[in-house]
Formats: sequence, structure tokens, C-alpha cells
Amino acid sequence: MDPSVLFVANYISLGSMANYLSLHYHIVFSTKNRVPYLEKDWRDRLHAYLSGTVSGLKAFPQNTGGWNDHVHLLLGMPATHCVSDLVREVKKASNKWIREEIGVRNFEWQDNYAAFTVGHREREIVRSYIDHQEEHHRKKTFQEELLVLLNDHGVEFNPKYFG
Repeated sequence: MDPSVLFVANYISLGSMANYLSLHYHIVFSTKNRVPYLEKDWRDRLHAYLSGTVSGLKAFPQNTGGWNDHVHLLLGMPATHCVSDLVREVKKASNKWIREEIGVRNFEWQDNYAAFTVGHREREIVRSYIDHQEEHHRKKTFQEELLVLLNDHGVEFNPKYFG
């Protein structure tokens, strides 16, 4: 099976009926206060580490990227997983990795995150969007990007956090 496609089948004991799920998320989170800690010379290593952490949590990384102050994850998850738990564990592990492996002792992620569901037909669009972050951020800040994502997905937000 193509690892970029997540189909989780849980068989019900009442017969041959099964649940078929395709659960994909685009998750975005930033460094604390959007400080541009994520330097180009080790950013790819961070993205690989994040993908490995997602895999270790029994989810399915499909693309990881970002810019100097935030990351984007495209992933599939089994129905038994909770988005907030996965994000917490990914942040916790990568925070430790950045401090110990890279040596950025005062590194922290922002407490919050954004998560958007992604339909099967939209995964390639999101994958491409993540691949082109460097180019994209020549024109837009992370804050501007996040506002567009929130609006595009119909997510209500408090503008005071974007002042």
C-alpha cells in the first residue's frame, strides 16, 4: 500500500463490516514569539526528525517543511489518535532535540498550534504548498500566512493575537 495514503480498517466483531477511514491533517506551529530560530543549515535535519517522531507515534508523515519561525506537517493519523496529544509529543521531542543536538539552549515552541483537515484530493496541493515555503515567505510573514489559512478553513480567531 502507498504509505502516503492512510486507510485504517478496524473490524467490528459483529461480522465482516469494517470502518474505513482516511484522516489527514495539515498542522502548523511556530517558535515561541515567532523568533527565527530554525536556521537553514539544520532545518532539513529538523524536518526529518519531526517526520521520524510522527512515525514513532504511529502516525504517517506525508510532508514536513517550514521556514525560520514555524513548521508545517502533513500527516495521516489513525482514529485512535488525538491531534493535540500528537502535537504535544512532537513538540516535546523536537524541543529537546533542538536544545541538545543543535545546541539552541533557550529554544521553545509556541504553546498553541493550528490544525486543518485535508481531503484526499487536496493532499498534493498541501504537499506542494509545504515544499515551497522558502519561496512563499519571500512575500508573506508567518502571521500573514496563518491568517490566510484560518480564513480559508473558516476558523474563527481572536484578532488580538495578530496585532
